[in-house]
Amino acid sequence: MQRITELKRLASPIPKPQSIVADGATLWVGSRETKQIVAIDVPTWQVKWETMAPGVPYGMTLQNGELRVVCGETADDNRIIRRCVPYHGFDDAWGIACPDDTGSQLSWADGTLYLSQWYPKKVIALAADGRPERTMSMPHEICGQVWVRGVLHLLTTDDEETTDYWLTHVQMASDPVSTEDVAQIPFHARALAFDGRHFWTNHREQNEIVCFDV
Repeated sequence: MQRITELKRLASPIPKPQSIVADGATLWVGSRETKQIVAIDVPTWQVKWETMAPGVPYGMTLQNGELRVVCGETADDNRIIRRCVPYHGFDDAWGIACPDDTGSQLSWADGTLYLSQWYPKKVIALAADGRPERTMSMPHEICGQVWVRGVLHLLTTDDEETTDYWLTHVQMASDPVSTEDVAQIPFHARALAFDGRHFWTNHREQNEIVCFDV
C-alpha cells in the first residue's frame, strides 16, 4: 500500500490540535488541551479569529457556513454536538446529544450530518434532531472523516498506540457499505479535512498540522 505524500508540515498555533475542517484558504482547528477553536489563514499561517468551545472540541465540520462541533463536556465527558457561528461564537441554546453519549468526528454532505464513533467503529447518519437514521459498521477505529467528491474518506487505525493509520474510502451506496484502505498515514493522526485540492490532518502529539496528497 502506498504512503501519503506530505506536502507541508506546520507548527500548530494551538497546542494538541485535535479537530480540523477546511473552508478554502481557511483552516478551522480545535485544541484538545485548551478547548480553543481558531481560524487560520493558510497563506500567511496567521490566526484571524478564535473562540473557546464549551468542551473539548473532538471533531467538527462545516454545515451551511456554520461549524458543528462534537464537544466533550462535564466531568463525565458527555458528547454533545454544538453550533458555532464563525466570527461570532457558540450558540449556548443549541445542542444535540450524541447517540449513546459517544462520538468524535463529524462530516456533512447532501443535507446530512454524519457522526463517527471511534471505538464502536461506526458512522451514523443523523436526522435534524440527532436521531440515528442509518448506522454503518466500519472495519477499523475512526479518528477522522471528510467527504470528497461524493466519497466518504475516513482516517482509521486498529491500534492508536501504533503508527499504523490509513486513509479509508467508503462507498455508501451498498448495504452493507463497501470500504477500501487506499493509503498509509505513518503517524498518530487526528481528524481529516479537504480544502478542494489537498487533505489536512493533525499530528497532535507533535503539535503539527500536516497537508498531504494521495
